[in-house]
Amino acid sequence: MSRIGKKPISLSSSVQVDIKSDSVKMKGPKGEIEQKYHPLMKVELDEENKAIVVTRPDDLKESRALHGLVRALINNAVTGVTEGFEKTLKIIGTGYNVKLMGKHMDLQVGYCLPKKVMIPENINVEVPNPTQIIIKGCDRQAVGQFAANVRAIRPPDSYKGKGIRYENEVVKLKAGKSFGS
Repeated sequence: MSRIGKKPISLSSSVQVDIKSDSVKMKGPKGEIEQKYHPLMKVELDEENKAIVVTRPDDLKESRALHGLVRALINNAVTGVTEGFEKTLKIIGTGYNVKLMGKHMDLQVGYCLPKKVMIPENINVEVPNPTQIIIKGCDRQAVGQFAANVRAIRPPDSYKGKGIRYENEVVKLKAGKSFGS
């Protein structure tokens, strides 16, 4: 048995779950998510223990691989609607900054014109200071993908360290030409 797949997903009292033949719809205080899953897997709601249980039909390699995956995806959805997910980005560089303008951000990161980034519907963005971006949402994949898209606009430079990086990201700086020999 999959160690991750056999664990039941415990639900809090604030989460409402609707299980269909190919998806699980969850609604909680932070939002609403519909998570699709593979038709081989069987997802059931255990009313007695207030938990979701994922089972597999057989021990084929594909079923074993999907067992833990489906459980992890549903668990991420439950965590998202109860607690939410958050990524923090730091902008490092002289004159580099960000401005929140309604449903888009203006990133001034060394290009002649500011880069405009549209914020998706299910994502909330906060800018507590001009060099910090906090991305929040209930969908883990959407939060991570939007953070990666913003970081890709100006990834950290390996010589001076300038650019957009995750909050705890460590960038190893290289020595320049004059210090190489």
